[in-house]
Amino acid sequence: MRASTYPLVDPAEAAELVLERTPVLPVEEVSLAAGWGRVLAEDLVAPSQLPPFPASAVDGYAVRAADGAGRLRVAGESAAGRPFEGALPEGAAARILTGGVLPVGADTVVMVEDVVEDGDSVVVPEGFPAGRNFHRPGSDLRQGELVLRRGEALGAAELGLAAALGFPRLSVRRRPRVALMSTGDELVEVGQEPGPGQIVDSNRWALLAALREAGTEVTVLGLAPDRPEALREMVVGVLAEHDVLVTSGGVSVGTHDLVKPLLESLGEVHVGRVKLKPGKPFTFATLGGGGLAFGLPGFPVSSLVTFEVFVRPSLRKMQGFAQPQRPRLPVRLGYEARPSADRTEYQRVTLIREGGELVARSTGSQSSSRLMSLAGAHALVPVPPGPQGISAGTIVEALILSLPG
Repeated sequence: MRASTYPLVDPAEAAELVLERTPVLPVEEVSLAAGWGRVLAEDLVAPSQLPPFPASAVDGYAVRAADGAGRLRVAGESAAGRPFEGALPEGAAARILTGGVLPVGADTVVMVEDVVEDGDSVVVPEGFPAGRNFHRPGSDLRQGELVLRRGEALGAAELGLAAALGFPRLSVRRRPRVALMSTGDELVEVGQEPGPGQIVDSNRWALLAALREAGTEVTVLGLAPDRPEALREMVVGVLAEHDVLVTSGGVSVGTHDLVKPLLESLGEVHVGRVKLKPGKPFTFATLGGGGLAFGLPGFPVSSLVTFEVFVRPSLRKMQGFAQPQRPRLPVRLGYEARPSADRTEYQRVTLIREGGELVARSTGSQSSSRLMSLAGAHALVPVPPGPQGISAGTIVEALILSLPG
């Protein structure tokens, strides 16, 4: 065991440093079918108005309000995709279906439930002024109106809007290409029987899920041995094809912790330790070819907490997200939060709704090896170091992972 030469960096300072050195990836065009979850690289402006024509909101009859109540001759029909031809004569009505174009001359639609149909005529009751039951052109979007801002993620509604406006392809930021590996001779594959002193590699699968949720394309490298040359060969072989290297394990100060020396030889290590519990050995480096490397601790909770605090915001910045960080919300502590002596501790909590508040409950033992403390957790509560904890009932700001149903 050797003493670390890396200074302990405040978590907020480390997070800022990571984002400062994170590039935004180039722009590419994708089809609407491939657009879900991607991030717009350019503002989307409406090239035309929506709806493009006055469209009925109901099934019924299009009429002139000036004709008033009484019996009107049915002059034809306007269905979706099959408009009424010509102008609607005075003293006449046109049968109209939902989505049908309002005929020229008509200015209101009477629902079919409100009329009496009588062969080739229809009886319209009183009380139907102009402007009823149809969507005016441009009432949803005007031509030239800003529809979506760059930096917004494309979900179902956003892709539907793009399609309605006639955009078959969209400009988005490229997804980060990430190489993921676990280090340590003590690790065995899932499904294998661990030998003496060995454990199953769970970090790889937890991080794979976290990376995919963050919108990345992941290459899983598998287990790397605790041998410098073999580790170097595995890493160097993939760097040219990836934007980011994520490792778990091998970043402490033991004689078999080889990740930091490797990253030093390939680039510049900017963070080698953070004042964070769990996650003190977290490492961040920039590599010679412009890529980024994140060395995450080997303990399962430390690995995922440092991913949330440092790695996920960086990956989202790469994709052009206007807001790369997870949201932070005020919550009321439902327990006594005891501090660490010298490091900010991100405690795992579940949230429940009580009245108009979110109340945080501890997930139990906060040991860095206890993955159960993160299973089902809704948020991370940062607890500053020092002799004083945070009393139950105190309002604190929490990093929100998900919200209770």
